[in-house]
Amino acid sequence: MFVSSPRRTHFVAVGATAISTVILLSLLPSDKVEANRQIHSIELPDIAQHTNEIANGHRTDSALSDENKISEITNSAANSGAETAGDQQWQPTTLVKGDNLTSIFRRLGLTDKDVYAVANAKHEASQLRRLKPGETIAVALNNEGSLAEVKYSRSRLEHYMYRRGNNGFNGEKVLYEPETVATFQQGRIQSSLFLDASRAGLSEAKIMEMANIFAWDVDFALDIRNGDQFSVLYEEKYLEGEKIGYGDILAASFTNQGKTYEAVRFKATDGSVSYYSPDGKPMRKAFLRAPLDFTRISSNFNMRRKHPIHKRIKAHRGVDYAAPRGTPVYAAGNGKVIAAGYSRPNGNYVFIKHGEKFITRYLHLTKRKVRRGQTVKQRQTIGTVGSTGYATGPHLHYEFLVNGVHRNPRTVKLPQATSIAANKKAEFIKQTGPVLARLKQLGSTQLALLSSKP
Repeated sequence: MFVSSPRRTHFVAVGATAISTVILLSLLPSDKVEANRQIHSIELPDIAQHTNEIANGHRTDSALSDENKISEITNSAANSGAETAGDQQWQPTTLVKGDNLTSIFRRLGLTDKDVYAVANAKHEASQLRRLKPGETIAVALNNEGSLAEVKYSRSRLEHYMYRRGNNGFNGEKVLYEPETVATFQQGRIQSSLFLDASRAGLSEAKIMEMANIFAWDVDFALDIRNGDQFSVLYEEKYLEGEKIGYGDILAASFTNQGKTYEAVRFKATDGSVSYYSPDGKPMRKAFLRAPLDFTRISSNFNMRRKHPIHKRIKAHRGVDYAAPRGTPVYAAGNGKVIAAGYSRPNGNYVFIKHGEKFITRYLHLTKRKVRRGQTVKQRQTIGTVGSTGYATGPHLHYEFLVNGVHRNPRTVKLPQATSIAANKKAEFIKQTGPVLARLKQLGSTQLALLSSKP
């Protein structure tokens, strides 16, 4: 969908009942998580500006100035059968593994001469050497039966047009601009984060994105309790009235065991994007609270635990995360691998040193994906969950040492990252204030409605 004006941004709210506004969409409430989707007309210039900045793309100047070009490419090449484009018939095909321009053109009844002509187009010819399965190419012939145009579609938003001119083919990149709708979802945990957030309307990708935002403060494997609550304000993208995907989370809150954490997206002038607390402290800390995506705890930190294999009291100086074999294990923080190998008790293991004070240890891995001496980044995959060594089943044994002393990974105080610089604070407040205010307003409204239900 091409538009000549800036993108419109709306807010869609999810609550317990209708809030005296026009209902756009609805999500049937479950017994455990109740949600309806509604639209609220909201004037937030700062949010509109913010969402405009993170569009998937913008049209080329030529596409803006030539409305005839727009009308020629509004039909997707992915449609089956022939498409009409003016007086021409488009013949589309979907790319499969191993396809190149030669095989595609032959499938469409064209010649090697046509391949050569298009492959040497004046502009954007290099794009035709980056073809991938699932993409589409459509061709159109002129009245004489010769190849006139080629339409290469990488996605619903990115297209390349090749048109025959007096001096051969000329290529042009055309990007569609989606409409962005800011959507609000809220729910309460009574079964699991995945189940209840899904019932509230969040996709699996958005659930993981939310969990990753709060991963430095909440251990989603053990800390989650019935009654915990979440609110999320995020973007949905539409093209010609059809939802085509999701944008970023703009702001979110998570209440865990009575303590509420809030996060808001901030885009700095240099283009970098991060999530911060309302007072400008980064959500990203020096260490993850848990080194793998949330699952369940099989054994907690316990200095008087009875060993499951040796059947005697032996200190358990870490946390065991039970997870399916092959689950990725992440580096909890930036550091250097000081040991990576195999021993009979530990199985496959990786030890990482973080600065002078901290060491993290990862035991019983199926595979190691790093080697000794290698520098690693936070959330880099260093291995996979297994049951090597003294292990009764697949799990990760995770240890956290401070100055050589074992500490409980779940409760140890983690180093704080640097807050927003003083010279950026005004811009931070200007950009994030309206988003946080709306998140809080919508969340309070929905909670009040839930509380008032008989």
